[in-house]
Amino acid sequence: MKQKGKSYRMPRWLRMLWRSKTGLLGFVIVSIAVACALFAPWLAPYDPNAINPLNMLKPPAFMAGGDPAFLLGTDNLGHDILSRLIYGARVSMIIGVLSVILAGVIGTAFGLLAGYYGGILDSVIMRVTDAFHSIPRMLLAMVAVTLMRAGIGTLVLVIGITGWITYARLIRSEVLVLKEREFVKAAVTIGTPDYKIICYHILPNVFSSFIVVSTLAVATSIIAETSLSFLGLGIQPPDISWGGMLSAGRNYLATNWWVATMPGITLTMTVLGIMFLGNWLRDFMDPHNQGLE
Repeated sequence: MKQKGKSYRMPRWLRMLWRSKTGLLGFVIVSIAVACALFAPWLAPYDPNAINPLNMLKPPAFMAGGDPAFLLGTDNLGHDILSRLIYGARVSMIIGVLSVILAGVIGTAFGLLAGYYGGILDSVIMRVTDAFHSIPRMLLAMVAVTLMRAGIGTLVLVIGITGWITYARLIRSEVLVLKEREFVKAAVTIGTPDYKIICYHILPNVFSSFIVVSTLAVATSIIAETSLSFLGLGIQPPDISWGGMLSAGRNYLATNWWVATMPGITLTMTVLGIMFLGNWLRDFMDPHNQGLE
């Protein structure tokens, strides 16, 4: 395509994404999940909480005895599984993204302080991270959720607070390298305040690592939310979550496998898509690949 004698050239990120099969697949899967979360009321064919005894445990449309009106079948209460999966994406994406933001803010702040100032502050922060790391994350989350009222806000808080360790360690290690660079030493020499050095010189240089880790952490947070909901400690009815659907369908695996299998497949595909996209994003932001076309 030419405009005024000049040929159109796709942006670098789009060219790299197009050449990466797994990255492109991850982008498509994540885009679908985000679209479901944002436009669930318009995409879902039925009310996800509508109970219809006449439509109980109908198989998917592609199976013998399936009804084309229920593409992925129905559960033991007559709920349309496809509609519930679409609404469940909203809960998973909200909890996944918000908990990662919370964990990222806490971990990045601790990592910046520990790496830049060092000394006693560094030792204290690192010992705290060691203490958190010694406790299984899911066990800590289960205890915290049990003591608090179950809900989206609680899960975001619990998953976020238990997930900041990775950020703190990563950011600290990068700050230790960056503060020895010439541009940081020059800023210190001319008397630039510490907060300006951290905000304007160091933070922008660790942002790419933050984005990559955050993308992958969304998948971990979604799995954590699903696990807690599966155990009955997360999202409670009538709110819909993939973990809750898995828990409700486990008793029907031998007779009506689709009730639990469909949310399981959806969860697996979404997590894989996020990980594929995160791996591509890591390659895209790698300085060694900046000049590759």
